[in-house]
Amino acid sequence: MNQQQQQVTLNESVATTDLATLRQWLLDLLCQLAYKEGDFVLSSGQQSSYYINCKQVTLHPQGALAIGRLLLAMLPENTQAVAGLTLGADPIVSAVSVVSAYENRPVFALIIRKEAKGHGTQAYIEGPTLTPGTPVVVLEDVVTTGQSAMKAVKRLQDAGYAVNHIIALVDRQQGGGELYAAEGLEFHRLFTIDDLKAHNAINNTAKM
Repeated sequence: MNQQQQQVTLNESVATTDLATLRQWLLDLLCQLAYKEGDFVLSSGQQSSYYINCKQVTLHPQGALAIGRLLLAMLPENTQAVAGLTLGADPIVSAVSVVSAYENRPVFALIIRKEAKGHGTQAYIEGPTLTPGTPVVVLEDVVTTGQSAMKAVKRLQDAGYAVNHIIALVDRQQGGGELYAAEGLEFHRLFTIDDLKAHNAINNTAKM
């Protein structure tokens, strides 16, 4: 049985457990599957002593369900759609939208291309066409400098949507929050890098 399969047996009630318990379970999953220490180069070009590959969790069946439930609960009440820059945000946006249907609070999903589609409509935004002024929240897996989510914000605003909030799974606390504040955007995160480091240290101590 591999590591991902072992995680499935840890909690059989991801769909129904309370959100506080679910948040702790997701933190544990992120530390076990996504958080790695070593020498890495980030997409921003920065050197880092750790790396967070959230796709190990966002593409995990129970991880995706947990993320969908937790982030849906963080959305402003008037949110009609969630969106994010491909590729990191794709499974997150989809998870939130699917969970919203189950909770009778339907939220549309939009995916923002990095480059315009090379054929057909040549669109930057994939998903249902919504009316101008529709409130859209941008979702992100890991925020470092904040540039990726800002690309999504600008594309959505150019399309006429109202974007005032960004929500991330993990904030590395390396300038992203400050960038969003300077742009007049509200920023919320499920976890900070300090949360992951502290939880990882506890796990390592417990194994000794």
